[in-house]
Amino acid sequence: MKPCHPLSFSCLLALVVFTGLSEVTAQPKGYLYDESKVAPYELPDLLKCLDGTKVANAETWTGKRRPEVLRLFEDEVYGRSPAKPKALRFEVVEESPDALSGKAHRRQVVIRLGKGKKALSVNLLVYLPRKAKAPVPGFLTINFMGNHTVNPDPAILIPTSWIRNGNGIKDNKANAAGRGSRSSRWAVDAIIDRGYAFATVYYGDIDPDFHDGYENGIHPLFPPADPKKRKPTDWASIAGWAWGLSRCLDYLETDDGLDAKRVAVMGHSRLGKTALWAGASDERFALVISNNSGCGGAALSRRRFGETVKRINTSFPHWFCDNYKKYNDKEDECPVDQHMLIALSAPRPVYVASAVGDRWADPKGEFLSALGAEPVYKLFGYAFGASSQPPVDQPVHGRIGYHVRTGKHDVTAYDWGQYLDFADKHLK
Repeated sequence: MKPCHPLSFSCLLALVVFTGLSEVTAQPKGYLYDESKVAPYELPDLLKCLDGTKVANAETWTGKRRPEVLRLFEDEVYGRSPAKPKALRFEVVEESPDALSGKAHRRQVVIRLGKGKKALSVNLLVYLPRKAKAPVPGFLTINFMGNHTVNPDPAILIPTSWIRNGNGIKDNKANAAGRGSRSSRWAVDAIIDRGYAFATVYYGDIDPDFHDGYENGIHPLFPPADPKKRKPTDWASIAGWAWGLSRCLDYLETDDGLDAKRVAVMGHSRLGKTALWAGASDERFALVISNNSGCGGAALSRRRFGETVKRINTSFPHWFCDNYKKYNDKEDECPVDQHMLIALSAPRPVYVASAVGDRWADPKGEFLSALGAEPVYKLFGYAFGASSQPPVDQPVHGRIGYHVRTGKHDVTAYDWGQYLDFADKHLK
């Protein structure tokens, strides 16, 4: 990994992201944070097909327009991912029926992908409510620092894959000191108490989060036809993490303690972008949750508020396919915007969450994106329930859920309270 200048903002941002602090405690200078200065923009017409046909019903959306929009996102933003692999194996490597002080059944599963030197092992942690009489709905989440960080449970296996240095990590190796260090972001006990399963996977098990030329993680298992040249539509890291979530769902379909038809996929920040793309590209996910996902996630790119397409492509060139770089400072030329990404989850429920102090992620742009997806939901008979951004800490729970809460870039107990209430409405 090529080192960057110690004073560059992109390096500082990466550092605070991976140390688990607020990514946006200090807003970077030189970017737009004044709503009155947002330039006029026009969003792509969600209900107009490429041949000019107007989408007037759910059948036309499902059969014609949705496949068009999905392919545009594949080709211009996230890249094209491979299909489910044939070489896919699941191994339960540890379990206990008496976890979390006796209220949960814990399973730790290794998802084995590929063969030989390029083989990859992805570790999935699953907690199931012990008192459940039938398969339960659940949350599938993706975490930043390792499964062992989501709860202090001493039995959780420590990852052996690459971890970013800092916050007690040296030589890119996780250690026991990190146990439970991110538990505030993962309301495991509350989720189990409410009758849901909780599953999580460390994103670095799927693909390490640095620009390595796609030589590590999942990408070498599916090399390009010309090893020396990637196509501009080839998948990158966000698509890789989303593809890995689908493989986790493949396992959950085999777990008799969980109802895989009632699984919500949830992620925060860049992993909120990942959750949105996972929900769009894999319709098996019953509910999709984006927490503070910002640019390339829920926020409208054309607003150029806070983080921009150019900034994200410069700081994290491995997240999106190469075609996306065409739209650096040219967001208006992109055939899609993020309201169309949210609409790809329709008619399934989707939740978008913002934080009032997270201007880098453009809270208003996240709301406007959710609102912009509503016309597709209306084709299916569903409404958002809001026409303007609601006040802080006053959530809206229509078929599209939304809140902007007090605080900064993080996942909080308040967020999880909303997700659980929303899931009660849509998954139970």
